[in-house]
Amino acid sequence: MTELPIENLLFQKQQGVLALIGAGGKTSLMFQLARLLLRSGQRVLTTTTTKIFVPTSEQSATLLVASDPQTILHEASSSLSTSRHLTAAAEHLSDSNKLKGFSSEGISQFAASGVFDWILVEADGAAHRPLKAPAAHEPVIPPCTSILMAVIGLDVLNQPLSEKAVFRCELAGPRMGLNQGEPVSEAALVRLILHPAGVFKDAPPDARRFIFLNKGDDAELRAAGSRIAMSLSREDAGVAEAVIVGQALDELRLHALHYLASMH
Repeated sequence: MTELPIENLLFQKQQGVLALIGAGGKTSLMFQLARLLLRSGQRVLTTTTTKIFVPTSEQSATLLVASDPQTILHEASSSLSTSRHLTAAAEHLSDSNKLKGFSSEGISQFAASGVFDWILVEADGAAHRPLKAPAAHEPVIPPCTSILMAVIGLDVLNQPLSEKAVFRCELAGPRMGLNQGEPVSEAALVRLILHPAGVFKDAPPDARRFIFLNKGDDAELRAAGSRIAMSLSREDAGVAEAVIVGQALDELRLHALHYLASMH
């Protein structure tokens, strides 16, 4: 494993909004990034424009729930004196133990307030699949997003294209050039990343874009991640600044960093 300065790569500015889209570990990665920012003394808000499970106390010690973003901001001003990392939601859905998030306008209110240094937003849902193709109404990316992180679970590789492995597989198939039941190859994954209705669908034009290939647990998957990055670099180096190969479940482990954009 290579130690990589992901904080220096992502958080070059003192404040901003990072939105996570895609599938295969967005929630875990969001709270791992919050932990990094917290260690560097930043005031961090974790939230969603869709739904997330109620975080564990290890993921986030402080949870605020109110439908009005201004109420959250008022409560956060006092809570931040004891905890620099807060999670906020508009509603607690007790039947599913999930949190319903805020609209893009609500996220913009949080960003404009100056109460937080960084706002991390889960902006997509994937029903715990390692890969997804977005529907017309997805993802829900706030226009104020400064960093967009597309997450993909490498464990989808070689699995047959089905709803068990790929969320909205009926949309994914044509975009990947696959029929139902055919194995998800590295080339098919590259096609979905590059497709106009693929993982970066509706990306704000000014947002920095990164790809996090998650669940790089073994050497074979890490090698696959490197080959995917090389293919992207050949096909369209401007699709993202970099591909990060790592693992985000129990701790943030970074195995490889592949720069794509010509500026690097």
